[in-house]
Amino acid sequence: MASKPPTGDPVQDAPQVAPPQHAAAGLPAIGHTLKISQQQMGVARTARTLLKVNQKDGFDCPGCAWPEGDKRHIAEFCENGAKAVAEEATLRRVTPDFFAAHPLADLATRSGYWLGQQGRITHPMYAAQGADRYEPVSWERAFEIIAEELTALDSPDEAVFYTSGRTSNEAAFLLQLFAREFGTNNLPDCSNMCHESSGSALTETIGIGKGSVSLEDLHRADLIIVAGQNPGTNHPRMLSALEKAKAAGAKIISVNPLPEAGLERFKNPQTPLGMLKGAALTDLFLQIRIGGDQALFRLLNKLILDSDGAVDERFVRDHTHGYEEFAAAARAADWEETLAATGLERGEIERALRMVLDSRRTIVCWAMGLTQHKHSVPTIREVVNFLLLRGNIGRPGAGVCPVRGHSNVQGDRTMGIFERPSAAFLDALDREFGITSPRHHGFDVVRAIQALRDGKAKVFFAMGGNFVGATPDTGVTEAAMRKARLTVHVSTKLNRSHAVTGRRALILPTLGRTDKDVQEAGKQFVTVEDSMGLVHASRGNLPPASPHLLSEPAIVARMARAVLGAASATPWEEFERDYATIRDSIARVVPGFEDFNARIARPGGFALPHAPRDERRFPTPTGKAHFTAAPVEYPQVPEGRLLLQTLRSHDQYNTTIYGLDDRYRGIKGGRRVVLVHPDDAAVRGLADGAYADLVSEWTDGTERRAAGFRVVHYPTARGCAAAYYPETNVLVPLEATADVSNTPASKSVIVRLEQSPPT
Repeated sequence: MASKPPTGDPVQDAPQVAPPQHAAAGLPAIGHTLKISQQQMGVARTARTLLKVNQKDGFDCPGCAWPEGDKRHIAEFCENGAKAVAEEATLRRVTPDFFAAHPLADLATRSGYWLGQQGRITHPMYAAQGADRYEPVSWERAFEIIAEELTALDSPDEAVFYTSGRTSNEAAFLLQLFAREFGTNNLPDCSNMCHESSGSALTETIGIGKGSVSLEDLHRADLIIVAGQNPGTNHPRMLSALEKAKAAGAKIISVNPLPEAGLERFKNPQTPLGMLKGAALTDLFLQIRIGGDQALFRLLNKLILDSDGAVDERFVRDHTHGYEEFAAAARAADWEETLAATGLERGEIERALRMVLDSRRTIVCWAMGLTQHKHSVPTIREVVNFLLLRGNIGRPGAGVCPVRGHSNVQGDRTMGIFERPSAAFLDALDREFGITSPRHHGFDVVRAIQALRDGKAKVFFAMGGNFVGATPDTGVTEAAMRKARLTVHVSTKLNRSHAVTGRRALILPTLGRTDKDVQEAGKQFVTVEDSMGLVHASRGNLPPASPHLLSEPAIVARMARAVLGAASATPWEEFERDYATIRDSIARVVPGFEDFNARIARPGGFALPHAPRDERRFPTPTGKAHFTAAPVEYPQVPEGRLLLQTLRSHDQYNTTIYGLDDRYRGIKGGRRVVLVHPDDAAVRGLADGAYADLVSEWTDGTERRAAGFRVVHYPTARGCAAAYYPETNVLVPLEATADVSNTPASKSVIVRLEQSPPT
């Protein structure tokens, strides 16, 4: 039997602390997976569900976007993937009786962990203006309320349509179509908060904002550099790929302010020997200071230029642009400045250089540790420079590998969820549907919050996700959301966003990936695109959590009919009846999806074209890959301050909290912790177990405070600290963003620690 949800909210600032671990997965991962799964789903449902995760005839894991190989293991999931599945396939239910017992004021006091543990939402719910709680509402009335508010706007640009990366290709395509037919490009998404810096840098330098490697490329690489990423917690199935690469002779360099257990040793739970012994992964650990990555890659580029025969001169001549300007900037790199920026020793960088020069096929993987700084875009451009120098783009076993988070965050962008769409995409959309799409740019996440704050946006619609929990400047964001006339959340489970409402608020419960989706034309499936550009089908098999749920495509189609009415010639009813008709339209609008329905019917799906990878053709204005030159930047930290990065615990995926433990870092039973090097803590008189407020300081003189964090002495890079989000989102002002991409700069926050009593 599945367990009941917790009734009381647990204390989260009094954890037990043990030394960090030095290996990931193994028997503890299996045990924890089974425990969480059985608590949420029960024994029989656990077996029936987990055996369908990521199988060719099953459903796509609602966790990360890591790809699957052609041959699938019977247990094609990781510990955190199993947690994500268990949370969605849970037997726990949030019924109208729950909302009757928990008014909005009560929900607002609850932690994200408690809210998420209550289970699946069973009915559409509505909080009328002035009401103190949600009440059940019919689907017909819910869509009438949305239509009332949208049609009353002075401009379509007063509406914001946000999308989570778990939204399927079909639902994402319909949502952006509806928004553009309605008249706005206000389509912010979770990419704006994570890999927007990657997309900006890659589009400028190689002509396409996606990674250039396949899973097979990782297996064939000579050298893999993992920078600003923790695969053991955030993308655990990546460890299997790294293990396979190591077995084939690859070397691995880890670049991170924190030692991460998964990159030290991986105990593969899918093999007996792997569970017992495991494989050492990292050959060289560069414990870099937060934000020093651009300086590191700039110096490596200088050293490559200075090494005889190291530059792939033919590739540079035939396929690149801007080399001379770049080379002049790189040759000016300074050892002393680099060592100050990175905190590394000269010998460590020289050892890394030897490994680089010994490699013919090099891949650089990265995630949020590179993308959420003010200087993130030039940092990633410098990574591209590093790869271009030795011809490592468009070569098998080499390339750029931004590792995406949510399982379809890349696919949503491919489907047109973007506030700055290309003219070519809008032209194709207009031809297909006979509409006139708006051409001016819309709001990204940060600008959407600013618009809500300033009264320029009045209706907020979210397709999944936890917008309030994921975004920066928590107090400002919550106040902005409360100014909206209507907030709508299409959700499977409760989160903080449901407690922070506009004057009117709707919760529209939807099917999850695990749920069987039957429409008028029969059983349906949806599709997703993984982090490496592979598109495949996802088929739910469980009975829906409630007979009152609608699928995401159905919700968008019915909303469109209610709002646009008879004036719309788009076949919304047909789209809801049969998702194959959506894919037919996608095939005519989105390049690479030609003959979509026939190709997706093949087991395993298909790969989207990628010109730099497939042809060494670069769709930039010059037709070549672009070297770039930019000043080296890194955070300047005043005396007595620390540089804080926000991160996830192991029992967490984005803002979804599965539990209160961070097993690999030795944290149990709490989340309000700050990891500080013992020497840095000693200078501040902070014993292990002391409590401190985190106070962020910004160049405009403003400060933000997060109170009551237990100090944990931890082997971080000197001068650096770390703490979990969303608890630390309050420390990041709305205007503190990356240049170009406008991504919140959550990985380089200057803080002081003020000792405080435990709360």
